[in-house]
Amino acid sequence: MPEIRFPGTGLVTSADAAQVRGREVTALYQGHALSLTRLAYVMLGDRPAAEDVVQEAFLGLYRRWSQLRDTASAPGYLRASVLNGCRMVLRSRARRDDRAAGELPWESAEATALVGEEYRHLLRAIRELPPRQREALVLRYYLDLSEEETARSMGIRRGTVKSATSRALAALGQRMQEYA
Repeated sequence: MPEIRFPGTGLVTSADAAQVRGREVTALYQGHALSLTRLAYVMLGDRPAAEDVVQEAFLGLYRRWSQLRDTASAPGYLRASVLNGCRMVLRSRARRDDRAAGELPWESAEATALVGEEYRHLLRAIRELPPRQREALVLRYYLDLSEEETARSMGIRRGTVKSATSRALAALGQRMQEYA
């Protein structure tokens, strides 16, 4: 079996390294999968697709674990991967023209009873926002990230996050008044 040396440690086999990687990724999954799935759901409006995007993000992290410079950056990596996965799904949907603009996915009678009318209007209004505004809004206020963390996750500048969230909130306010 191949051997790996980690700085400042003794000899470690690749099987030991795989076990450590598995434990680390499992701990991250247990701590972050639900919030990442919620993020993807708000972005996509489709639970199975959201779960698939999150699974792909964790699989990508598992495969690239040895390339991480700092394991503390893993949650940010996962957030960025989920956002990128959501973008890919949305682009694919746009190319296929699967859904009419603003259409919500079919909901069961049970789900409809549990979710209030105003909440559905808000989700619809969020989904109608341009992608950058929607991402900025969800990261800032749904995941409660700082402007700096949002900017890093989206790969944009902090000022762009400010303007995108400002425009998104204005558009949401206007759309919610239209529903009232």
